[in-house]
Amino acid sequence: MIRKILLIVIFLYANSLQAQPPQFQVPQLPEGDGKQLIEIACYSCHSSLNIVRSAGYDTAAEWEHVFSAMVNLSEAQSATIADYLAEHFPADETQRPTLIAGETQINIREWMVPTLGQRARDPIEAPDGSIWWTGMWASLVGKLDPETGEMNEYKLPLAARPHSIVPDEDGNIWYTGNSNGTIGKLDPDTGLITEYPTQARDPHSAAFHPNGNLYFTAQGAGMLGRLDPEIGELTEVASEPRPYGIQVAANGTVWVAFNGTNKIGALDPESMQIRYYDIPNQASRVRRLGLDSKGVVWFVNSTQGKIGRLDPATGDIQQWDSPSGPSSHPYALAVIDDKVWYNESGMRPDALVRFDPDTETFQSWAIPSGVGIVRNMWVTREGSLLIHQSSSNRIGLVEIQ
Repeated sequence: MIRKILLIVIFLYANSLQAQPPQFQVPQLPEGDGKQLIEIACYSCHSSLNIVRSAGYDTAAEWEHVFSAMVNLSEAQSATIADYLAEHFPADETQRPTLIAGETQINIREWMVPTLGQRARDPIEAPDGSIWWTGMWASLVGKLDPETGEMNEYKLPLAARPHSIVPDEDGNIWYTGNSNGTIGKLDPDTGLITEYPTQARDPHSAAFHPNGNLYFTAQGAGMLGRLDPEIGELTEVASEPRPYGIQVAANGTVWVAFNGTNKIGALDPESMQIRYYDIPNQASRVRRLGLDSKGVVWFVNSTQGKIGRLDPATGDIQQWDSPSGPSSHPYALAVIDDKVWYNESGMRPDALVRFDPDTETFQSWAIPSGVGIVRNMWVTREGSLLIHQSSSNRIGLVEIQ
């Protein structure tokens, strides 16, 4: 009897092994000088996949430009790694953007943030004209004086990993604690932090409303939220999958982009009821959106390589193909003087694109440190555009001339 039981156990165990899916193998880097140094310097934060799947660069200087924003190395080690990467991982020409010439002139200024590897993102302008950003991987927010270039960083709770930030009228910086399920407020004058625990596990993006409340999305939780800063009251409701970008219209409607379904949502700020608008093609996904002076909603259709316009009055939707095609992956978006600005995050370098709805024409530029990705944009009071490159830890200011 014991022998039969053992045979049955062995049989079941063998079959369970056969039923297991094959284990994913992380690719090995080619042999050569620099491989060992990469394993020492880079693998504590990411695997070889980040290198093997990258778009690559033709020169050692380009590769060094990227990893020098992630880790501080000696001159000798940096040179060895850069030469190795340029030899084994040249540029993938299929990911070059299709750049369109035009008459609009811009100037892009960039600053590299102090803490390396923080993946700086989502810059905003405070009421005093200072520029702030969030360093998600380092759980911090930073302040930049665009006139002098001076930067300071403020530590947040280690578990917060802030995804986005937004200022209030008093200059406080509010952040979404993406990893600890909180909405947080930083008082820049004292450095003190106030946290508001949410039901949603991963607050994502936020926007202040004229009624004084802060509205936010929670992508993984599939929820929308409202925080009353005066009394700390939170109201949260379930939504369609993966709510992402959020904008407040002049009429008070809170518009929400959905990255888990082909929809855009209109949230009533009082009742928290949501009206949905379907985007053509069930594979469509919307990450960010913006509003023009007429209240028309502009959006990126990231999975289809398009930008689109939703007229709330009629529900009509019109879309245009982005210059670099279906794989261009439009991501961030902002509207300035009724002209649409967005980026093609699937291209290398990351391309900044301007679309004129009146003429239905495009113009585009390569972002100087365009290793990707611009994930959000902010329009300054002077009509400039704040962007970033999270992979190279840079904050950018696009001055439109």
